[in-house]
Parts: sequence; C-alpha cells; structure tokens
Amino acid sequence: MLGEIAVLDDVGPPRRGRAYPAAGATSALLLPAGLLLGGLLLWPVLRTLHASVTTDGRWVGADHFRTAWAGPGTPAVVGRTLLWALVVPAVVTALGYLLATATGRSATGRLVRLILVLPIGVPLVVTGVTFRLMYDPDPTRGLATSLAARLTGASVETTPLLLGPRLVTVALMSAFVWAWVGLAVVVFRAALDAVPPSLADAVRAYGGSRRDVFWDAQWRPLLLRTVAVVFALVALGTSRTFDLILIMVPGSVRDDAAVLAVRVWQTSGGTTTGEGAALGVIWLAAVAVGMLVAALFVRQAWPPPRHVDPPPDDPPPAPARRLPRLVAAGAAIVWLVPLATLVVTSLHAPVDAAAGWWSAPPSVDSYATVLSGAELWHSLLFTLALATVVTATVLGVALLAAYPLAWLTGPAAQFTGLLLMAAVVVPVQVVAGPVNEVLGAVLSSGTARGLALVHIALGLPFAVLVLRNAFADLPADQVRDARLGGRHWWGTVARLARHNRPAVVAVCVLEFVQVWNDLVVGLLFSGADAAPLGLFLHGQTRHFVANSGVLTAGSVLASILPVVLVVLARRQLVVGLVAGGVR
Repeated sequence: MLGEIAVLDDVGPPRRGRAYPAAGATSALLLPAGLLLGGLLLWPVLRTLHASVTTDGRWVGADHFRTAWAGPGTPAVVGRTLLWALVVPAVVTALGYLLATATGRSATGRLVRLILVLPIGVPLVVTGVTFRLMYDPDPTRGLATSLAARLTGASVETTPLLLGPRLVTVALMSAFVWAWVGLAVVVFRAALDAVPPSLADAVRAYGGSRRDVFWDAQWRPLLLRTVAVVFALVALGTSRTFDLILIMVPGSVRDDAAVLAVRVWQTSGGTTTGEGAALGVIWLAAVAVGMLVAALFVRQAWPPPRHVDPPPDDPPPAPARRLPRLVAAGAAIVWLVPLATLVVTSLHAPVDAAAGWWSAPPSVDSYATVLSGAELWHSLLFTLALATVVTATVLGVALLAAYPLAWLTGPAAQFTGLLLMAAVVVPVQVVAGPVNEVLGAVLSSGTARGLALVHIALGLPFAVLVLRNAFADLPADQVRDARLGGRHWWGTVARLARHNRPAVVAVCVLEFVQVWNDLVVGLLFSGADAAPLGLFLHGQTRHFVANSGVLTAGSVLASILPVVLVVLARRQLVVGLVAGGVR
C-alpha cells in the first residue's frame, strides 16, 4: 500500500518530468529520431543556409538573394505564394465553419459531412486531373467551361479560359478549397459538439443576444483556437501545392501560376544551387514566421480531446432550419460534381473520353487498358509496400521519442513543441539537394531504401508531436496503470499507446495516406526501380486529352484505398489530432 502511494505521488502531473524515464533510457529512446531528423532535416537545412551565402565555400553574402530576386517573375511568384497563404486559408476556414453549423447533429448532416470528407483522401494528383478535366477549354470536354458558356450566352471563343493566364490561380485555388474544406468542417463540428449547452443557456438567461451567445459561449471558449488551428493547417498545406500545379496547369501557363514550391524546383531540382538555396531560405523564413504566429493562438488544448456522449435523458437536438439544410444539400451536390466527372469519364473508352464523356455510352475499356499493363500493378504494389513500411517505422520511432518528451514541462516542453512544428513545415524542395548528398554518401541514389528514409524523416516530426501531446494529456490513473503494468519501458509504452488509440490511428492513417498520395518526394528521390503511384499518374498526364480515359481510370483506382481509410477513420482522426492540443 505504501508502495502504491509512492508511485501515485511520483507520477502526479507536477512530478512527471523527473518520473519518466531515466536519463540513460531517454537518450536511447530519442536516438533513432535524433539520427533521422538530424541527418535528413537539420543538416540539410543548415546546408541550404550555407549554400545561400557561399559559392564553392567562398562567402558571397546576399549575391544569390539578389540574383534570385532579379529572376524573371520572382516578385510575382513570392506575391502569389503569400496570396495563397492568406486567401485560401481564410476561404477554407469560413466555409468550414458555415458548413459545420449548417450540417448540425442530424442524419442528413452526417451524410453531408461524409461527402465533404471524401476529397481529403483523394491524392492531389487526382484532384489536379479532375479539375483539369472540368476546366478544359473545349466545352465538349470541360463541364465547367460548357456551363459557363451556357450561363453567360458567350461563344466558345469569348468564354473565359479557366486555365488561362488570368484565371489559372483562381482555378487552382478552387480545386484546393474543394480538397481541404472537409477537414475544416469535421474539426469545427467537433469543436461545436464539445461546447456545453449550459454555456449558451447561461448567456441567454442573462439576456444575451444571438451575437452574445456566439461570442461568449462559442468563440472565446473554443472557436478562437479552432479557427487558428484550421487556418494554420491550411496555410501550411498551401505551401505544398506543388502536385496540384504540376498536374492541373498546362505547361504554357505554368509560369503564370508558379509559387515558391514550383520555382525552387525549377531552379535547383534535386541539386544544391546558390540561387535555389536563396529562394528556399526566403520560403523557410516565411513558413517559420507563420508557424510562430499560429503557435501563439494554439498553446492550450482546443477543444477537449475526447467526445462525451450526452446523457440519455437529454432532449434530442432541434432540427436545423430550412435555409441551413438547403445550404448543406447544395454544398454536398457541388462537392460530388468533380468526383462524378472523374468516375464518369473513366467509364468510357479512351477515344470516347477524349471526345467528351457525354457523347458516347459508358464502357469499361479504359479500366481494361490500364489494368492490363504491368506498370500500374508494379506501382500499386511498390506504393503499398512503401507506405506500409514507412508507416510502421514512423509509428515505432515516434512512440519511442514521444514517451520521454511527454513528461517535459514548462519552457522545455514549449521549446520542444516549437522545434517539432518547425520540422513539420520544412518544404522538401528546399532540402532536396542536401538530402540527395546525404543519401549519396550512405546509399546509392534513387533506391527504394533512400525513398523510404526520406518519407520517414518527413513524417516523423508530425507523428512525434501528435503522440507527445496525446501522452501528456493522459489522466494520472492511466499513467499509473501503465507504469505498474509494464515491467520494462517497452511495456509501459505499449500500454500508453493503447490508452491513446485515436492518436495512434491518426498517425498511422495520415502517414499511410501521405506516402500513398505523394508525388513530389517520388519525383525528387525515386529511381527507375522505385517508382511510386504518383509518378505513374504524372507520366500519364503528358498526353492529357488523348490519354484522359486511361488516366481517369488509373486515378479512380489510386484513390480508392486512401478515401476508404480516411472515411473509416475520420472520427479517430479528429480526436487524435486534437488530443492534448499544442503544448
């Protein structure tokens, strides 16, 4: 009995920092993550910083920055990147909140949210294919172009080109909003469901208006930090629009749509150059500033990590008003149109799909063509094996690192969180050259092992951050049970992981989907024998119109697994991501 009391006192929140684990075990647990992050993220970032101010080891100061800024269209590229980082997150956040309130707690609302969630699992490569089909300038193929011509009464020659120089950025942003709004909706819905009804009742009891209810019972308790988190997530996501731009934008107008993600790749590719390093440093600085600003708003839990079902005697929620129901239904229809366009186009023979899917009867010839080729099967099997190995490795290494980091408190915990957030937002194009140098020193370039190592290093910071926050948020009794039940540290880690199943599921699903849907990492680091699925689809876009049937069939097949995973795990994803907040 005295021993149990001592353990209870030792694992209490004020003493966790010295209770778990011992110093020697901490070093051993952090070693795998330290080696991966140090060799494939920290050193490449330092190497990029060094390359931006030197030439062949000789100090040149700001020469590379001046040369990069004087390049054709560079100021416009930087301005376009900032526009993406401000406008798109604002639109996604506003739409996400409006649709979350419109869907409500009803069967219809759950169905609408399910439809809105579907694009989260669709690879950005497939999103680019889908919207390029819809925005095709030929109205016999482009559904959006045909509708615009009919609504405006304009001829084909005078209809605005949605993928032309003036509107291409707007078209890209619309595709990105379609892909990301579902995430904002489920996060806002979780926050709204976590608001105790008694708060709104108390505000009304004191004579508060509808605005007072929103401000005092929703915005200040939970929505302020939720908005900050959603805005930050989407803003960071806009820095990785490389896949979408590369697939959706025709080559003739790519410079009119380029952002820093594309310009850094065009400048240096997978090598280290002074000009490319200078652009990368500008990009890193902008991302770091955005990360620090976002961290100011999300330092505490947002919202409570575990959903508590209402008591059985609570009255059922009131039915939504007619206008919100109509808005939700309209959003569901709009979000289904791109998916329907992709699927219907794939259900036509290659020749018919190129001429316009509504001009011929359906057929499975495109699926027969793509499934009969060995290249698709090789890419599918390779991507499946790669995603499985990377996910298992990331989870194992992240669990080891999160276990000792979870018990840090005060400035040490905040500093660790900022480091992990900074590692999460490092763009891969910025460090591609130094990473290839590291891989060339320890492995042969372009191998499956090298590709897997890069994916592991890029996915590890996010996994450690989520698991660390989830472990730190565990109640003291569960920590005590894990400590008493595990004879060794690995038993304790396993028990803690079982207590935090939603966070583990979130890490596994998101990492698997990220690797499965990737294009840019495969483009920069893969070789002939290590070609993932994204590269296969990218190769099919070289003759987009003539190959649209086979391309859409391959896109549908590539989207099935990630969409199913996201749909099945959508609740665990939200709970796991918000567990513990950002500490």
